[in-house]
Amino acid sequence: MVNQQIVHRLMNNIHGYLNELRSAEDINYHKFMTDIRSQRFIERTLHIIIEACFDIVHHIISDQGLREPSSYANAFLVLAENRIIDFDAAQKYVLMAQFRNKLVHYYEKIEPEQVFAIYRNHLQDIDHFLVSIQLWMNTEEPK
Repeated sequence: MVNQQIVHRLMNNIHGYLNELRSAEDINYHKFMTDIRSQRFIERTLHIIIEACFDIVHHIISDQGLREPSSYANAFLVLAENRIIDFDAAQKYVLMAQFRNKLVHYYEKIEPEQVFAIYRNHLQDIDHFLVSIQLWMNTEEPK
């Protein structure tokens, strides 16, 4: 059975990080492109959020005895295969995993425009992920 205390702690952390990003209203496109501290704050906070999402996903996979994913991106597909998250949404989370890999492994090739676009236009994808996980925990019978 999924340890809901662990998942809720991670979800609360993610909510806090999302709030930090959303409260950074002073970081507009110009400031982001010209201020390295703003860039690093956004990049690192997004990275932490994505890692916490992975922690949730891997916790569920492990506790439910689901198939072992072949990659971080594939882990979201494992949840979709088991109707824990929506398959269409899982495709967005696959992109999130690919973005994380870029942040971690190809950081010298990061395009600031892409980071800013994710910051401004895709935080709701994380909200949707959290809602999906909460709904599953509330309604599904654990395996």
